[in-house]
Amino acid sequence: MNWNQVEGNWEQFKGKVQSKWGKLTNDDLDVISGKRKELAGRIQKAYGKSQEDAEREIDEWLTRH
Repeated sequence: MNWNQVEGNWEQFKGKVQSKWGKLTNDDLDVISGKRKELAGRIQKAYGKSQEDAEREIDEWLTRH
């Protein structure tokens, strides 16, 4: 799967994203609105991760969905 599919079907993926990154709030998910950079930034902030770690987690998550 690629990110364009996630972005195009964001409403369907919100629950899966929140299952993976439970610290993200519904407000975070609304702001992210399918934007990968925004998701990475919110993961960095919520979990204290580096940008590289957040991007790696997103890539790993994408390969599983």
